[in-house]
Amino acid sequence: MGMGNPLLDISAEVGQDMLDKYDLKLDSAILAEEKHLPIYKELLDNHSAGFIAGGATQNSIRVAQWMLKASGMENATAFMGCVGDDEYSKIIQDCASRDGVLVHYMKDTTTPTGTCAVLVKDGERSLCANLAAANNFQKSHLETDVSKAIYSSAQFYYIAGFFLTVSVESLVHIAEHALQENKTFCLNLSAPFIIDFFADAVATAIPYADFLFCNESEAEAYAKKHGLGEDLKEVALKVAALPKKNENRPRTVIFTQGSKSTIVAYNGIVTEYEVEPLAKEKLVDTNGAGDAFVGGFLSELVQGKPMEDCVKAGHWAAKYIIQQPGTTIDQPCTFKA
Repeated sequence: MGMGNPLLDISAEVGQDMLDKYDLKLDSAILAEEKHLPIYKELLDNHSAGFIAGGATQNSIRVAQWMLKASGMENATAFMGCVGDDEYSKIIQDCASRDGVLVHYMKDTTTPTGTCAVLVKDGERSLCANLAAANNFQKSHLETDVSKAIYSSAQFYYIAGFFLTVSVESLVHIAEHALQENKTFCLNLSAPFIIDFFADAVATAIPYADFLFCNESEAEAYAKKHGLGEDLKEVALKVAALPKKNENRPRTVIFTQGSKSTIVAYNGIVTEYEVEPLAKEKLVDTNGAGDAFVGGFLSELVQGKPMEDCVKAGHWAAKYIIQQPGTTIDQPCTFKA
């Protein structure tokens, strides 16, 4: 089960002028400020933007379900988050449901569904999210009978760090359930701004994490903030050794590094897994690569597969997604472990 910010990605190829106009950088993710708000309409009006169901956690769960279906496990995933009661929420719900994910959205009738501007230039992406309704998720949604039935039946939980800006108490509610029932709780640090500006929320969440994901820029930001040094292998070991609430299993830390090897720290040992390179001409856009890696990884983890298989599935999923616009999974999954 995933819980996070369901967003509708509004994705378009742009020139450097659009990035400069809205003060956006490639390979970054930010929350929209007042100055960014016109960007969504401009992308639709002037840049032939496409709609793609988005939001980091929802992307990961969709990819996980897509890959699980190929292993004969249909209807094995669920997702919760908050949307508006509007056309955009219908597009997202239809997409996630079509992908086999059981979605149980909280509906906010007073706020529009969240959107994320995805500006793509030369295959790299810049994300600018206007959370809108996604920002209004309440713990009370988890207290409904339907929600309780969903999260009680789940064995694995995944929440991206973006949700830490929304409802830490909801994250703790799910994480505490996982702790009491000895289930697996997975967390992603998601973006440097989460680490820098929501440090208390991150500090609340990490002790619950059995699996902690992030990319190299997030790992560097965390290491810098906490004085852990610059050697990412050492940083991974130190993060794995941070205090942990569930002492039944050591924490596994996974650092992805784009086309460079993936670092995994577990039980005092670091392992690196090479990434099979993709020819530059096959790259469409990097949006969703990290989310897809987590989805692939989780699809093997929930089947009890070894770490090598989990990472292999993550690499395969990320490589597939960067050859599509956004997190598009409209073809059958062909992954073989």
